[in-house]
Amino acid sequence: MTTRAPAKARRLTSAPPIRLGINIDHVATLRNARGGRHPDPLRAAKLAVEAGADNITAHLREDRRHIRDEDIARLTAAKLAPLNLEMAVTEEMLQIALKVKPHATCLVPERRQEITTEGGLDVAGQIETLTPFIAKLRRAGIQVSLFIDPEPEQIEASAKVGTDAIEFHTGTYCRAATAGDREASERELKRLADGARQAAALGLEVHAGHGLDYDNVGPVASIPEIVELNIGHHLVGEAIFVGLTASVARMRAVMDDARASLRHSDTEASLGT
Repeated sequence: MTTRAPAKARRLTSAPPIRLGINIDHVATLRNARGGRHPDPLRAAKLAVEAGADNITAHLREDRRHIRDEDIARLTAAKLAPLNLEMAVTEEMLQIALKVKPHATCLVPERRQEITTEGGLDVAGQIETLTPFIAKLRRAGIQVSLFIDPEPEQIEASAKVGTDAIEFHTGTYCRAATAGDREASERELKRLADGARQAAALGLEVHAGHGLDYDNVGPVASIPEIVELNIGHHLVGEAIFVGLTASVARMRAVMDDARASLRHSDTEASLGT
């Protein structure tokens, strides 16, 4: 994740490269099912980077159901790639982040009983809490993103609290695409595209993630303002069948193809063809 651009309106004339972040949480889930250290999330991170990942994402939950404190310490020390630490907005997590100093943090909503993150952070309802929280992270040199739904109110609030970036929750779009509901998936894709333009105009870097797979990632990767996708569950699941290196490499190729097609369209438009 790069530093936030100045807060002024901007229009992309061509699509910048898109980064791939690999979430290794479920490697830890499998390890924890039996105990011990196998499979090792650090080894998974190394393979993912070798296969084309630009950064590693890990969610240190309050209940430590998958990633644990020692995983974050080892990932930070290894310096394989920029580490994006997903975390709840709590004093405990703030102190951990300030101690280990990951490259970036992504602030997410968290409920103990949820299976996975169910929606975006309510930034508009937590401006007074989030503003000083984010400021402490940024003063420590840690970049901050907020995991939100692509709603104008939440995007506007994200700019107000001083974050570097936002990450759109793509789960609603992905569920519609998987169900074959073309109308719903196109509606949700438009929300993502409109939200990305709004966020970029406010000077926020735009990321996206949750539920993305080989079949539905292309349209999201084709939104020019989105510069990073964070993907985990699908790739770790596919790794059971084809290996993690092949799983990540295929996602890298699908994303790059989608981006290349967008740049090609931009070139044709500029030439009037």
